Amino acid sequence: MSHTSERFDAQAARITSGKGFIAALDQSGGSTPKALRLYGVEESEYNGDEEMFGEIHKMRARIITAPDFTSEKVLGAILFERTMRGEVDGKPTAAALWEDRGIVPFLKIDKGLEDKANDVQVMKPMPGLEDLLAEAAGHGVFGTKERSVIHAANAEGIEAVVAQQFEVARTVIGAGLVPIIEPEVDIHSDTKSEAEAILHDALAKHLDTLAEGQDVMLKLTIPNQAGLYDDLADHARVLRVVALSGGYSTDDACARLAKNTKMIASFSRALTEGLSKKQSDADFNAALGANIDKIYQAS
Repeated sequence: MSHTSERFDAQAARITSGKGFIAALDQSGGSTPKALRLYGVEESEYNGDEEMFGEIHKMRARIITAPDFTSEKVLGAILFERTMRGEVDGKPTAAALWEDRGIVPFLKIDKGLEDKANDVQVMKPMPGLEDLLAEAAGHGVFGTKERSVIHAANAEGIEAVVAQQFEVARTVIGAGLVPIIEPEVDIHSDTKSEAEAILHDALAKHLDTLAEGQDVMLKLTIPNQAGLYDDLADHARVLRVVALSGGYSTDDACARLAKNTKMIASFSRALTEGLSKKQSDADFNAALGANIDKIYQAS
């Protein structure tokens, strides 16, 4: 057995049965200035994309190397492409996560969303996906994440989202990685409950088309009906169902998540809430530790 398959098996075991949550550290281009602003870095403090991404990488490295950011409470971390290509403490990020922290690395692969049609937003085309997946595998990344958005209970739109998600997922599986399928339901939708019922059935149908060994994860908005996705969590092809916070406050998201015993958290905004570049390391680590603890308890 090669070293990589041993690593893969160890990571799969962590993801399937480990306690904790998946940290989303993957805000990309469009949302980076906002993420930095919340972190206390104004746009006047950097010039151009290179410096902007440098600042966000420093923020992520500070999170990854913080004393509480370990496998005790954090199962995995979703990285943005540039973060994967960067280094933390002199090591490529994915290796630093797994070897130094025991945290399973994932990569965000989608290129953003198309305009709304049929009450949904499918993913934009992903040119060069196979090359990116090969690069990720070379870095020791375990899985990927791809996001679409559902705005209303439109069966045709939801089917289009799920079909596209599974099509990309098969490409990811073909590259030896585990896809996180993320069809987000907008928390402000007037038909959120109905949309979730339709999504549940579409996911169940497509999961049944996967063969032995074609394993996926699901990242879903916390449903209005507690336990709605429990049977999907038990599906033979699903390693884990994780929840996105979707704009709920941390406290609200954690309260809702606690009612869904077969979902664990994968929150991004909630993780970095209240962190600032200007904080001393002690204050930063205390604030991050409190966020990690809160999300961990809900998971």
